[in-house]
Amino acid sequence: MNRELLMLVEAISREKNVEHDVVFGAVEAALAQAARKLYEGEVDLRVAVDRDTGAYETFRRWHVVPDEAGLQLPDQEILLFEAKEQIPDIEVDEYIEEPVDSVPIGRIGAMAAKQVILQKIRDAEREMLLNDFMSRGEKIFTGTVKRMDKGDILVESGRVEGRLRRGEMIPKENLRNGDRVRAMIMEVDLTLRGAPILLSRAAPEFMIELFRNEVPEIEQGLLEIKSCARDPGSRAKIAVLSHDKRVDPIGTCVGVRGTRVNAVTNELAGERVDIVLWSEDPAQFVIGALAPANVSSIVVDEEKHAMDVVVDEENLAIAIGRGGQNVRLASELTSSTWTRRSPTS
Repeated sequence: MNRELLMLVEAISREKNVEHDVVFGAVEAALAQAARKLYEGEVDLRVAVDRDTGAYETFRRWHVVPDEAGLQLPDQEILLFEAKEQIPDIEVDEYIEEPVDSVPIGRIGAMAAKQVILQKIRDAEREMLLNDFMSRGEKIFTGTVKRMDKGDILVESGRVEGRLRRGEMIPKENLRNGDRVRAMIMEVDLTLRGAPILLSRAAPEFMIELFRNEVPEIEQGLLEIKSCARDPGSRAKIAVLSHDKRVDPIGTCVGVRGTRVNAVTNELAGERVDIVLWSEDPAQFVIGALAPANVSSIVVDEEKHAMDVVVDEENLAIAIGRGGQNVRLASELTSSTWTRRSPTS
């Protein structure tokens, strides 16, 4: 059997053009998976294969956790004080192991074993590709629409795929197979089959990153986007701050003849952007965030973390915006609690 195992590793290594160590790791994972079927509960097993002889051993192991944490996974964990009774110098996050019976490879069948091993290799290749992609430090995923999947869009970049969920798309945006797409990398979930990178075109972070790409002064540290609020595909507000008195934050983000802000708007299906000057003074910040409406007066209630904003009748509709959009975005941008008042005589 040991010779058969070595032959299987050699054959798969040649067939898939992967390192022997990768195949051995897949074999160990496949044997551990088969051995788990002998146990009730979610036990943690480790298989070690001798690379020279093909002989292998199986170990059941327990993860050492702090006493105060308690056992979240009783079949896989052991408290530190119990572990120290067996190994006095053991530490948290180490493992206690004991040998258990191994499953003969003949029991799971050569073909079945090969299928499991090949799947493990595909998973390893996928993880390697993903790690290589993520090591570049890119925040924006650029690819092409591969296909629709239950309302989501799968975007392909090289051999890596991302998933753009329906709720993270820009409303009314019609993306088709083959279309070029850019989206913010929000999360990487290796438990997801096929497309482990979760994307968003609706998140405020995406707009911030687009401005970072268009405005070199942000990357240079001369400007900073302090906050962003979006109604995706319709309107957005960003608050900017200059760390250099010689740099006009709003004009710099707008660009010559609006080239910079227009580049962002075009990427976001025409989403209009209000660029607001950030201020440490909450009242001043709120006044700027409500633009283009003119504020008559503002009263800050520091205890309630609220503000009463007064505008005249001519500016009331502008301040509120269609469907309350302007005041809602201003509220999100400044993270304030709002109370609207009619102007006093």
